[in-house]
Amino acid sequence: MSETGLFLLTEEHEMIRQAAREFAQKEIAPVAAEFDETGDFPVNTIKKMGEMGFMGIEVPEAYGGAGMDTLAYALALEEICKVDAAHGTIMSVNNSLYCNGIMRFGTEDQKKKFARPVASGQKIGAYSLTEPMSGSDAGTMRSRALREGDHYLLNGRKSWVTSGPVADFVVVFMMTAPERMHKGITAFLIDTKLPGFVRGKKEPKLGIRASATSEIVFENYACSVENRLGEEGEGFKIAMTVLDAGRIGIAAQALGIAEAAYEAALQYAREREAFGQKIGEFQGISFKLADMKTRIEAARLLVYNAAMAKERTKKSGGRFSLEASMAKLFASETAMFVTHAALQIHGGMGYSKELPIERYFRDAKITEIYEGTSEIQRLVISRQELSQR
Repeated sequence: MSETGLFLLTEEHEMIRQAAREFAQKEIAPVAAEFDETGDFPVNTIKKMGEMGFMGIEVPEAYGGAGMDTLAYALALEEICKVDAAHGTIMSVNNSLYCNGIMRFGTEDQKKKFARPVASGQKIGAYSLTEPMSGSDAGTMRSRALREGDHYLLNGRKSWVTSGPVADFVVVFMMTAPERMHKGITAFLIDTKLPGFVRGKKEPKLGIRASATSEIVFENYACSVENRLGEEGEGFKIAMTVLDAGRIGIAAQALGIAEAAYEAALQYAREREAFGQKIGEFQGISFKLADMKTRIEAARLLVYNAAMAKERTKKSGGRFSLEASMAKLFASETAMFVTHAALQIHGGMGYSKELPIERYFRDAKITEIYEGTSEIQRLVISRQELSQR
């Protein structure tokens, strides 16, 4: 075992962390800037990540995954995101938003049909809750699923779907009983090759540009009852449970981005000279580095703690919402703080595309927004604390 702060890592944890680190440096680092510039989806590297087992880390081997725990997932994702957050986003969605929901709420046939090919990297999965006029307030969604015999007819427009332009399968949430608001939401497993599924506008994003994001449109899409995930009306519960896991992934992503920016700033402070000395010797710079390092290590503990909290619920049941929200909130705001400071330390070079600092800065922002904004995380945390007796 090796020690990381207060956490003891097993040999398996070290192995997957090292494997992810080596893969990221060898396969992703040489192409990250190019894919950020073009916005193209990195098909080849994502396929290789699947072959390495990174696309279904917690999925049992029987269903095409690596059969490891949540901490292993967080460690691997952290290393991928230290090199490129866009690759990490695709990995996070496949693992936590897509596979996690199917493995927890799906039938045996659904696990085989929809989870196995995505966990093994043969296919790409996506998760779709948000709509143009419905974000955190999911009870206001306008998309509809009307049951007709042995199938549902799905109609509506969903937005901000990560991997939407390329996904083979999508977990989508639609209203089956609008009068019940969030209690009327139902989840469905979608094969994007079937008639009635239309890929909409691709989003031109500030950061994580190689992670393709788009609208998706349903036009009388016939979804069989056997492809409903859970029971009617359970969609909101499924969505929120899956988002808890997703928030751990985003926290790990933010941690990786922050670490990359800090390491670059530290090296630059050791090498760059001004007024006859290394800039790291100036108190203004050294204090920035101290604050960056402290916040990163605090974020690390929160992220790993949330991962272990999720792991405990696999045996005990219950939720890990509080731990996930705290990790996501603090790690994402740490990523913004650290990348901003790193860019400032680099000065003009930080603003140039010759270095990846400006990419880290752009990529960091989304971690405060998707899978629940910082404001939503504060609501989750405060409400849970206030409701305790």
